[in-house]
Amino acid sequence: MVITDPRYELPRDLEGYGENLPNPHWPNNAKICLSFILNYEEGAERTVLNGDKQSEPYLWEKGASSGYLEGHRHMAAESEFEYGSRSGAWRILRLFSEFSHPLTVWACAQALQLNPTFCSALLRDGHEIAAHGLRWLDISHMTVEEEKKYIRENYEVIEKMTGKGPRGYFYGRGTPNTRCLWPEVVREIGEERGDKGLRLGYSSESFADDLPYWVDLPYEKGLPDSEKEGLLIVPYNMDCNDGKFHMVPGFVGSHMYLEYLKSTFDMLLREGRNGSPKMMNIPLHSRIIGKPGRAEALRNFMIYVKEKGGDDVWVARREEIAEHWKKEYPYVPGELAEGWKMGLGGKKN
Repeated sequence: MVITDPRYELPRDLEGYGENLPNPHWPNNAKICLSFILNYEEGAERTVLNGDKQSEPYLWEKGASSGYLEGHRHMAAESEFEYGSRSGAWRILRLFSEFSHPLTVWACAQALQLNPTFCSALLRDGHEIAAHGLRWLDISHMTVEEEKKYIRENYEVIEKMTGKGPRGYFYGRGTPNTRCLWPEVVREIGEERGDKGLRLGYSSESFADDLPYWVDLPYEKGLPDSEKEGLLIVPYNMDCNDGKFHMVPGFVGSHMYLEYLKSTFDMLLREGRNGSPKMMNIPLHSRIIGKPGRAEALRNFMIYVKEKGGDDVWVARREEIAEHWKKEYPYVPGELAEGWKMGLGGKKN
């Protein structure tokens, strides 16, 4: 049963910024911001070795079409995920080194624990490691207290592996309470340690926009405005996600993937050069884009970005995007960005 707690429930907003969008003023006057995100899940997926009823049927080459082996290991599924951590992840890392692009890695804590060598390489190369769950599971059934414990353990394992807690997170299969529980848990960890400044940097638990935006935290409603902190959303997407190679409808061949990324980039770059810069997400998975034919398509997209976008492109970690947005548009209660009221069609004061 899914539990929705009104203390953590955010209202829907179908208006957003509306017609008049804030200008993010990306660094160096860039006209588009690119965020590459690697979902690192291998070893944290479902398997009877982890006490699950079956192996993971989702987002691998055969997936559900291979059938279920309840109570038994599915060796094909296991080895597909192992390809991601053993081979695909390293191919992706080489690719980002070739272009000197930063990467945000949404890492399941258990996946990092099972491949500490890859974790060390991510830190060596300066990539951001953010949170993607303790394991790669649907946790929609959890109570508030169960989820708070889960989030805390997720935070602390990543902190132990990397030397610092994650600045942001994306779960994708959380509860209606997840978005507001994360900042609360991080704040509580800080208070217990005597670090009253410890805060979550951002949430990406939304597909709702092309720009970051603020939301009010329900449990801050009774506080004076000067004490409210809000939550910054750095939105994600599904349309450019390499997971669509294993979804219906989805990408049929790397050529379709490449053309879609190029079309998205072209539109957003044009809008940025016309005075309305935005951000573009490129979500990746080690076992999917890490396959040679798909990795080549990603490489061709990177070449295209360099040739067509040039200095008009800012490739950034999500923690950098969040910090930049906070400087440009500090939190104001009741506003998506300073000057843009929530629920008023984005009309500027």
